[in-house]
Amino acid sequence: MLVARGEERLRAVADETGAEYAVCDVGDRPAVERVAGDILGRHPRIGLLVNDAGVPGRRGFLEADAKAIEQLVRVNYLGSVWTLRAFLRGLEAAAPSSVVNIVSVAGVVAFPPSGPYSAAKHAQLAFSRAIAAELRPRGIRVHTVNPGLVETEGFPQRDVLRMPVVGRLVVEPDRVAEHVARVLRRDRRETFVPGWYRIAALGQALLPGAVHRVLSRAGYRRERM
Repeated sequence: MLVARGEERLRAVADETGAEYAVCDVGDRPAVERVAGDILGRHPRIGLLVNDAGVPGRRGFLEADAKAIEQLVRVNYLGSVWTLRAFLRGLEAAAPSSVVNIVSVAGVVAFPPSGPYSAAKHAQLAFSRAIAAELRPRGIRVHTVNPGLVETEGFPQRDVLRMPVVGRLVVEPDRVAEHVARVLRRDRRETFVPGWYRIAALGQALLPGAVHRVLSRAGYRRERM
């Protein structure tokens, strides 16, 4: 079952995969509850929920438009909250079941040129870790996946990063999808893709000053929000 805002692309993927789809903005809580109710009416047991909706945000707190900051919070953080709550009874009915929250390395290490995006991802990461403990007694496993730089149409990376060396760290979305499948097979709770991005989390915890100095020189060639 595919859920996203763009019907044209949803229909194309649904035709390719044989899936059903529903048009919904996950940042709109009433819409999420309405769509989830319709889906649960046809599919009362939800064995797997993947929260991977997101919007980019490539400006800092002082330059970003206020409405864009609010959208980042609604979609990148609250979208996961509303979607999980709306489908909870389906997940409980199918238990043991799984939830995959696609967060980001930006949820572990704040990237100043996209501060509001990082803040929303920090909130989503905290949500994913906390809800994992809440859902465990109900037979629902929560898997937190923290991708690094991933090249997609909605999140172009290589052409906008100011430091060429950082561009070499970009991966394709297929790698993330393969990683998620592996996480589910091995029942991993919190992972990074590629795995060496965990070094960034360790650096943030152990050497925050050094990480700050490195990231203060990073940025984008052209700013987008």
